[in-house]
Amino acid sequence: MSNVLRELASVLEERKQADPEESYVASLYHKGLDGILKKIGEESTETVMAAKDGDRAQIIYEMTDLWFHCMVLLAHQDIQPDEILSELERRFGLPGHQEKASRQER
Repeated sequence: MSNVLRELASVLEERKQADPEESYVASLYHKGLDGILKKIGEESTETVMAAKDGDRAQIIYEMTDLWFHCMVLLAHQDIQPDEILSELERRFGLPGHQEKASRQER
């Protein structure tokens, strides 16, 4: 896993104990799942809009916000980024139709 992802995951875990008045991430945790999901929805929309505009720098900026807030969701749900990366590795190299069929079997 990327050092940046590992370090971010560690900081996000630490922020669970922080004061919501002093930490943005702690304030998201304080809002609960619905608050975190709302923020992911906002960031998803902003990413889509940047892509529609074709602004490369803005796409990178908005995608960074989206990934960050998705990482907050993972931490909130006690899911480690390595678990996501393992699933990506499992899917890598599988034809799309085969991968989709394997999901339907679960």
